Amino acid sequence: MQSVYPTGTTIYKPEKCFNGYTLYPSGKDGVGAVLVDMNGNEVKTWPKYDSFMINMLPGGAILGGQTGRVTKTYAHVTGADDVVQEDWDGNVQWTFGKADELEIDGVRSWSARQNHDLVREGCPVGYYVPGMPPKSEGGRTLMLSYRSGNWPDVTRDYLPRATRMIEVNWDGEITWDWMPAENFEQFGHSEAAKNAIMRHCRNQHGVFQNTSSYLGPNKWFDAGDERFHPDNVISDDRGTMIYIISKKTGDIVWKIGPDYSMDPALRELGCVIAPHHAHMIPKGLPGEGNILVYDNGGAGGFGDPNPGAPDGTWNALRDHSRVLEFDPVTLELVWAFTATTQGYPLGGGSDLVKFYSRYKSGAQRLPNGNTLITESNCGRLFEVTPDCEIVWEYICPHNLSDREGLYQVDVFRGYRYPYDWVPQIDPPKERAVIPPPNGQFRIPPVDD
Repeated sequence: MQSVYPTGTTIYKPEKCFNGYTLYPSGKDGVGAVLVDMNGNEVKTWPKYDSFMINMLPGGAILGGQTGRVTKTYAHVTGADDVVQEDWDGNVQWTFGKADELEIDGVRSWSARQNHDLVREGCPVGYYVPGMPPKSEGGRTLMLSYRSGNWPDVTRDYLPRATRMIEVNWDGEITWDWMPAENFEQFGHSEAAKNAIMRHCRNQHGVFQNTSSYLGPNKWFDAGDERFHPDNVISDDRGTMIYIISKKTGDIVWKIGPDYSMDPALRELGCVIAPHHAHMIPKGLPGEGNILVYDNGGAGGFGDPNPGAPDGTWNALRDHSRVLEFDPVTLELVWAFTATTQGYPLGGGSDLVKFYSRYKSGAQRLPNGNTLITESNCGRLFEVTPDCEIVWEYICPHNLSDREGLYQVDVFRGYRYPYDWVPQIDPPKERAVIPPPNGQFRIPPVDD
C-alpha cells in the first residue's frame, strides 16, 4: 500500500465536463461542507454542516444536517440534531429539529435525527436538474430520520437507530412517516432471512435505509403505470433491495431483491449488495426514467448461513463496487461503471477492488450525459462519460490521518451545481489538469 497520495483535482478535461461547482461534506470538524471549483479550489466552507448529505438551493443557499445541539458524542446514533437552511451569508432561513425526543445523559431533548439523505420539494432528487429547482421557501422536505425501540416481530435486538422516512412541511409538521420495521412483511424475505434477522439484526440492518427521494415526473407514469406516480418514494436498504413506496397507501409497489434467483432478468442484472443512492433519473436528464444506483458490494443481505456469514446475516458477498443504470420495467442493464470499465481485467482479483467503497457513496446524472460518482471510502469524486472515460477527478484533502503513511478520508456524497446557482462570485477560470503517466510521476527532492 502506497504512503503518498495526491489530493485536490488530479484530472480535468474542461471540454468534456459539465463544468460547475461541486459540494460535498468533508467529515472534518471545523471544515464541514466544502464547495470547490473544477480545479479543486475551495470557494467556500460551512463548518457547522458536519453531518451526512448537503444540498444546494438556487442562489447559494444550502440545506443539510447539523450535529452538536444535543451532543456530538452520540452523533452516529442520534443523527443530525437539526436540519438547517442557510443563505450564502449564513442567515438561517428554515430549521427543523423535532422528529424524536431523546434522553442523553439524563436530559431529554428533541432532535431531527436526520441521516443519509434529504430532498426539497420542487426537485425529486437532491442534485441539479434543469427546470426543476428545489423550493427555497414554503416547500416540503423529505428526509431520513431514526427511531429507537423494540420491534419484536422483526428482531429480538433493541434497535437504537431504526430508520424512518419523514416528510416535513415548511411549518415543521411531519406530514408523512414510513418505517421499514413497521412494514417488514412487505419486503418478502425468506424464512431463512427472517430467522437471521430475528437472531441478530446488527443493531439496525434488515430495517435500515440510506436513500430517499421522490420519483418525480416520468415517462412510465405518463404511459399509465401507476407504480411510478411522481409522488412515490424510492429507497434502498443496507441489504440487497431497492424499492418504491406508494406515498398514498404506504405499500411497496415495485422492488428488486431480496431474492435474485427466480427472475432471469434479475439474475442477469446481478444481486445489488448494500446499495446507496438508488433513484430514478429525473425527467430532462439523459437516461430519464431509469434507475441509477451505487451498488457498493461488500456484505449485505440475510438468509442461509455460509462460510462468509456463519449466522446468516450479511450473507451476500462481493469485494468490488458497481454503478448501475437499468430500466425499471424490463430490468435491462443500460449502463455500468466498474473496475472492468476502467480497464482492469475481468477476474483480475485485486484489480477489481480498484473501484470499491463498501459504505456510503453515490452517483449523479449530469445534464451532458456524464455521471458524477462519489467513491466515499477513498474520498474520491470523479466525472465519467457514457464511455466510462474519467474526465474529472478530485481527491478530498480533509480528514487525513495524522499517522504517517496512513490515508483515511471519507466523503459521504458530492453533487455538481451550475455556476449561476452561486451568483455571489464570478465563475472561475477553467484550467485543464493532465497528469503524467503513472510510470513518470515523480516527487522532486528537497533542495539543499
